[in-house]
Amino acid sequence: MAQIQVTDLSFSYEGSAEDVFRNATFKIDTNWKLGLIGRNGKGKTTLLNLLMGKYDHTGSITCSTAFDYFPYRISESDLQKTGEELIAEWKPGAELWQVLIQADQLEMDPECLYRPFATLSFGERTRVMLAALFAEENEFLLIDEPTNHLDIKARNIVKKYLSSKKGFILVSHDRDLLDHVCDHMLVLNRETIEVQTGNFSSWWENKERTDAFRQSENEKHQKEIGKLKAAADRSSRWAQKSENSKIGFDPLKEPERNISTRAYIGAKTKKMQARVKAYETRISREIEEKEGLLNDIERVADLKIRPLEFHKNVLIDANDLSIRYADSEQYLFEGLRFQIKRGDRVILSGANGSGKTSIIRAILNRSGYHDTADSRDINMLVSGRLDVPAGLTISYIDQDTSFLAGSLKEFAKSRGFDESLFLAVLRNLDLGREQFVKNIEDYSEGQKKKVLIAASLITPAHLYIWDEPLNYIDVFSRMQIEKLILQYCPTMLLVEHDIRFQEKVATDIIRLDKA
Repeated sequence: MAQIQVTDLSFSYEGSAEDVFRNATFKIDTNWKLGLIGRNGKGKTTLLNLLMGKYDHTGSITCSTAFDYFPYRISESDLQKTGEELIAEWKPGAELWQVLIQADQLEMDPECLYRPFATLSFGERTRVMLAALFAEENEFLLIDEPTNHLDIKARNIVKKYLSSKKGFILVSHDRDLLDHVCDHMLVLNRETIEVQTGNFSSWWENKERTDAFRQSENEKHQKEIGKLKAAADRSSRWAQKSENSKIGFDPLKEPERNISTRAYIGAKTKKMQARVKAYETRISREIEEKEGLLNDIERVADLKIRPLEFHKNVLIDANDLSIRYADSEQYLFEGLRFQIKRGDRVILSGANGSGKTSIIRAILNRSGYHDTADSRDINMLVSGRLDVPAGLTISYIDQDTSFLAGSLKEFAKSRGFDESLFLAVLRNLDLGREQFVKNIEDYSEGQKKKVLIAASLITPAHLYIWDEPLNYIDVFSRMQIEKLILQYCPTMLLVEHDIRFQEKVATDIIRLDKA
């Protein structure tokens, strides 16, 4: 067991006007199972890279333990290598038998180690990397979003595996994973960094309680400041009025007053001015105590969506639906039946490769949706009935973000959006204004997803089709989107593997199994 001590850590990217970290100080134990959470763009991956020693910084990071990082970097040429060859490069000191032990715990077919990496599914690639990552002992492991693009079965395998390990930082936005795996949380708040014992749910419960207390204290301070300012203003006016009365008086109107009265008035004025000074001191103290109370409170703005109401009750009707591709005799699935009616929120669930995205592609093709194109569409063979009524307007989020490039202004213009409205929605999704001047290709994956979500939200539609919209999206934004969906009840077809999200928003789940 060792400790990692971070002291006065400051870092900013070259050319950036804002610091990612400024004088950050915290201490963690290398025996912990530590969940790392924070808003998109807050610096989670940057922190892992700083621990790895990849960036110059001020302040100190002290630790006697070596680090290793997931995911390993894969080049185009690496895709043609086998897992065994890659592991030899990633972990030169690891023996094959050590990797095989981890592979067994990950329920991975050992044959995956001997196939070209390009032929492996996302789940298989993740498990090969994790098997390599944990093959050696005496390292503190930095695990960056291991469940993105994984289906529920693969997520459960990873969840079970990580639950049995210790000595790592896990960056994840999956609340279910954080709850089952972590015993401590490292949280990048808006202004501070905190370390807390427990999992995500216990941290969130404490945060809600703390935020409510801080809001209450802030309101008390605000009221007290208001009272003190009013009292100070009254005393100041009285003092000024008294001071003005020292000089000059009419003996006929004030026969009882004489020149000695001036000293009395002066003393009275001085006393009132002292009272004003005391009020000002108390006001300053109240303001000082109030300062910083709300700095770390997550001010989650309410999102809006403008669903259109279609004249028919059934928007999608599939009967005896089967899909395969021309280069394969194997059907992804056969004989599928489902309907999507107005107000339904249907989630497609199944293993990677079971046909979830293919169903979406088939619906988009039938509807005449042309904003995106997939070269595989021309090879898709659809049989059975798939009815999509004429005139149905669809708003679509693709799981792929690689096509995003250029400025937000250019993106808004290409989609015919009101730029001001588009940027306002992005601000509500907590995309900082400093990001508005950057090109989208320079965004983090979570920020790119927010661009697509904002685009969908401002597109009035009868049906919203979202394919893995929450990959890389931070926990707070996930909750924000859940609240939006429950409030406006748009008709939706979604592919999303986040269990908590499914439990919150789904009215029906269509489970696909490979034929």
